[in-house]
Amino acid sequence: MGPLSKLIANLKTVSSHLIRKEFPDLAAKYFDNKPYFWTGAYFVASCGGVTVEQLKKYVENQNSPKVETLPR
Repeated sequence: MGPLSKLIANLKTVSSHLIRKEFPDLAAKYFDNKPYFWTGAYFVASCGGVTVEQLKKYVENQNSPKVETLPR
């Protein structure tokens, strides 16, 4: 398992424990007390070459009818 995979696994583990601890009733209701909270899959992408503002604008406009594409 590479460093990125370990990071993602740790984030999922910690967030699962915190969610179950903070919201036990909801976790029981929606996840039937299953031993897992997240799927084993994950997706990571790079957004190099664009500014944070450009990326923010892109994400904010995702549901707009006219989506502005990022410059290449």
